[in-house]
Amino acid sequence: MRFLRQFAIIMAVTFVSEVLHYYIHLPVPASIYGLVIMFILLCTRIVKLPDVEDTAKFLIEIMPVMFIPAGIGLIESVDVLKPILLPVSVITLSVTVIVMAVTGRVTQLIIRKGGKGDE
Repeated sequence: MRFLRQFAIIMAVTFVSEVLHYYIHLPVPASIYGLVIMFILLCTRIVKLPDVEDTAKFLIEIMPVMFIPAGIGLIESVDVLKPILLPVSVITLSVTVIVMAVTGRVTQLIIRKGGKGDE
């Protein structure tokens, strides 16, 4: 029963984010609205971490399974992708490196700032 309650909370946030995406005509995906809503709910303690933690961990564990249909779709579309395979590969590789570098720098900055506050 605990998992159903946790899943219901996550689905309610997802539903609200989809509604916001439908009515707010900005180029922001509904999932980003959902992340922001859940972040606010957790920060304000309206939803406590134990209220969603177990189901969230389960959903993260099965996330790789959710990429299988997308991977199969890419395999089936290989003829369409062949002409643009090199540019897409270069862009994907360069953006991945940039994201990793920026994430690493931001993490280092947060760790340094967090360490100064503890002293």
